[in-house]
Amino acid sequence: MTTSTLLRATLCAILGTASAQALALDPLSYANYDQVRTRALHMDLKADFEKKTLSGFAELSLDWLDKSARTLDLDTRELTISKIEAQDAMGRWTPAKYSLDKFDQEKGQALHVQLPAQAPKVRIHYHTAPTASALQWLTPAQTLSGKRPFMFSQSQSINARSWVPVQDTPSVRFTYTARIQAPQGLRVVMSADNNPKATGKGGWKFTMPQPIPSYLLAIGIGELEARTLGSRTGVYAEPLRMQAAAYELADTEKMVEAAESLYGPYRWGRYDMLVLPPSFPIGGMENPRLTFLTPTMIAGDRSLVDLIAHELAHSWSGNLVTNASWKHWWLNEGFTTYVTTRILEVLYGEEVALMNLQLEQEEAIDSLKEIPPAKQALVTRAADTGSDTYTDEGLAYPKGAWFLRTLEERAGRAVFDPFLRGWFDSHAFQSVTTGQFIAYLRSNLLAKHPEVMSDAELDEWLYGPGIPASAKHARSQRLTALDAATAAWIKGELPTAKLDTKGWTAAEWMKFLNDIDNKVDAKRLKELDLAFGLARTGNNEVAFRFYRAAVHAGYRDIRPQLNAFLMSVGRQKFVVPLYTALRANAEDRAWAENVYKSARERYHPETQGSVDKQMAKQ
Repeated sequence: MTTSTLLRATLCAILGTASAQALALDPLSYANYDQVRTRALHMDLKADFEKKTLSGFAELSLDWLDKSARTLDLDTRELTISKIEAQDAMGRWTPAKYSLDKFDQEKGQALHVQLPAQAPKVRIHYHTAPTASALQWLTPAQTLSGKRPFMFSQSQSINARSWVPVQDTPSVRFTYTARIQAPQGLRVVMSADNNPKATGKGGWKFTMPQPIPSYLLAIGIGELEARTLGSRTGVYAEPLRMQAAAYELADTEKMVEAAESLYGPYRWGRYDMLVLPPSFPIGGMENPRLTFLTPTMIAGDRSLVDLIAHELAHSWSGNLVTNASWKHWWLNEGFTTYVTTRILEVLYGEEVALMNLQLEQEEAIDSLKEIPPAKQALVTRAADTGSDTYTDEGLAYPKGAWFLRTLEERAGRAVFDPFLRGWFDSHAFQSVTTGQFIAYLRSNLLAKHPEVMSDAELDEWLYGPGIPASAKHARSQRLTALDAATAAWIKGELPTAKLDTKGWTAAEWMKFLNDIDNKVDAKRLKELDLAFGLARTGNNEVAFRFYRAAVHAGYRDIRPQLNAFLMSVGRQKFVVPLYTALRANAEDRAWAENVYKSARERYHPETQGSVDKQMAKQ
């Protein structure tokens, strides 16, 4: 037994079995964090838009757990290291020996720093590659004004290593500071304390006083304006997008208050948001203190603000209490999806929350036909050996939320709400596993209320495929009423002109389009389009579902609008299913491939990789 193994065994004995599971090393990280952990990070970097690189140094403050360890192992991907220095006990910096392992397509390269003694700090001088997987460098033409370039990061899940040499695992949390130099006229923002009055003179300076995992490291650089929304909320956006963004996000302060009323104080200081250019690959990224948002959530009527509620909810589930490895992804996203519904209910009422919830559950059920049963569990019992053993990430959102809602409905909110708040409070700023949650659930809920859920049903929710038969399905009165009209329209019994859509919400349009998909022909889709202008709607969630249904129906009159959509929107949730649908039909395949040739450079590397896989399929 090595010293580090002995150390882990000792900690396991002290912490108990459930907590010990958190000590299993993350298979997607090369870091030896059972021997040494990063306590704090300082970055001093310069952004070069011509070379598309960040260059400078990263300084890691270290806590050595294993007294015999003399090596620091870090995660990198395509970083060029120029030198590494180590600080001794007297504060002197001396060169340190290091080596890089062979490149691995998924994990990048391990960086081994050999030290004669346990250094309190190590400083790594480096620069990123233009192809860094976390960074997208946009030309002025890809921005709203067309005047200045833009750059933003997306570190989740293991892409932080492509712009900072770190222990790139959610098991390790650290505070950070930074000084970033950028070209004049561009503002730098980070997942830290952004000062809207800062000028950048002498470099843009940041402090993140709360410990975070590496995937929450975030940076954005561009022509940005700042606007205050509330006493502790604000938004950053390109000047030409600011007015629309500020209107859409006006309820953010109320959302923070609603979440606090349920789950305790917001512990991150300010809650600001950055609205990015449309190539941002996901809906939102919960970077603490500065949520990154897609502009596709701007509908002009605040109908898609559930996205904001979701990213805010991460301030408790995910950022405050974090999955220890990506095997336990549902602890981040399932919890957050549940909390989102509760926030919406407080702000907008039970019926609005129920409509969103029913739509979420129906789409989850529909997604099961595309997911192998072995990938439908919330978590697998198999050893955590890498991404090939992980379950479906997308299903973790609604299925995890459904599981928690089942517990809530059976226990009652008077019992369940304090239970969930207690989970956040007792595990604040920690990284956790499913085993730890099960132990907490058994001790703090099921021991007192065993009737809430049996061991067999608990196992079915966590480790079984699909949605358990015992699950209660959400039913909104408005969406239930919509079913009859939808069925009559599909059968041709209700003419398009008689569809009474005046009071329909975005959720009702989304459900209607989901329910008619693959059930009507191009002629019926054209009638809908002419009657309601769906190919030109400003609501991107509605537009996506209409385009998908149109492709399936062979309604090709909307190609100009669909082309514009695919050329301007890079959100994977939209573009990947649309390209997939287009390639399924020989008449659409060549057209889709030509669109992608023009659009590809506009997409984030993550989106490019996803669409490339679809295009490679025969």
